[in-house]
Amino acid sequence: MRGRTVLQELLHRARHAACEELPALADEAARGLGATGMRLYLVDHEQRELLPLRGREADGGEALAIDGTLAGRVYRMMFACAADGADGVRLWVPLLNGMERLGVAGVIASTPVDPDRAHDFVAAGALLADLIVSCSHYSDTIEQVRRRAPMRMAAEMLRAQLPPLTFSTGTTVISGILEPSYDVGGDAFDYAVNGDTAHLALFDAVGHGSGGGMRAVMLAGLALGAYRNARRAGQDLVGTYHHIDEAVRAHDRQGLITGVLAELDQPSGRLQVISAGHPSGLILRDGRVATVLPTPTALPVTMGDLRPPVVVEEALQPGDHVLLYTDGITEARSSRGEAFGVDRLTDFALRALAGELPLPETTRQLVHAILAWQDDTLSDDATLLMLCWNGTGQ
Repeated sequence: MRGRTVLQELLHRARHAACEELPALADEAARGLGATGMRLYLVDHEQRELLPLRGREADGGEALAIDGTLAGRVYRMMFACAADGADGVRLWVPLLNGMERLGVAGVIASTPVDPDRAHDFVAAGALLADLIVSCSHYSDTIEQVRRRAPMRMAAEMLRAQLPPLTFSTGTTVISGILEPSYDVGGDAFDYAVNGDTAHLALFDAVGHGSGGGMRAVMLAGLALGAYRNARRAGQDLVGTYHHIDEAVRAHDRQGLITGVLAELDQPSGRLQVISAGHPSGLILRDGRVATVLPTPTALPVTMGDLRPPVVVEEALQPGDHVLLYTDGITEARSSRGEAFGVDRLTDFALRALAGELPLPETTRQLVHAILAWQDDTLSDDATLLMLCWNGTGQ
């Protein structure tokens, strides 16, 4: 009952709290639960560090690396972990909005946290995560904390249109990632789950002669808008493809966008895909590549009036992963000029999945492997979109 009262008070206070007051509210909640305080850390856009959310008076601590720290492990694996650090932190809990990882919270206590009380701090972390998301809609503070470098205008425009990186219905988990974080060149992804259907889209816009990728970003933004417009109007995959194609062609006949559109019927596992001049996707099953999705089955966007699209169907099995990617992944080149390639991508993906990592951690590690291959200097956007279908359990 004590924990419920503390959470109710936290929720009540948060209704009139500015974003900068969240650290103080976290401290108050921790004290109400029998600890000394609580520190909030937000993940940076590249998912390499956990950055302190500092209040108006509190110090908030120092930045923590995601790889190689206990706090980072809690972020990576998405479960609470007891600690005994010199900084007084006795428990780390993840800050999760559904399956979306926002960061971690460090519970400061004079003695180890009773395992029977740990769930109260996890619940407080979940509520604080919801408040962080809410604050980000009307304040720039959260976004400013998460940035470790200036963001170019093209990236600012495109990232504002992307969905959360991860979402789960239990039956289906979807996770995407886009690099570089602060300067993009026209890649974009989107998804939605409406009733029994999970919708996926991945776009790679080519901006010929555009400065700073702005033309490509505008094309990608137009494709995203047209995709959502068609999806929300209830159009099927073929109708959605034509709607996007007509909308982009009306704006920029010389523009070109490759992409993948997919729909998964969650009760049955039936997957439908249109690949519009885009690299082929993969279905991973039991530690191997079960299917290489055919490509192309349609012409790139703005050329859709020249040939009708073909819809490919596949039957997923429980535990299957669908991996979609842009050519910035496979064409990434090392300092010796060697391409990352599909085989290396597949090997990295299968090894990550074999480690039973959460899906968002799998995508994080995959894209970091791409970055390391190019010495952290991308010549093109590197974008991944993964779906895991767990079956219905019936």
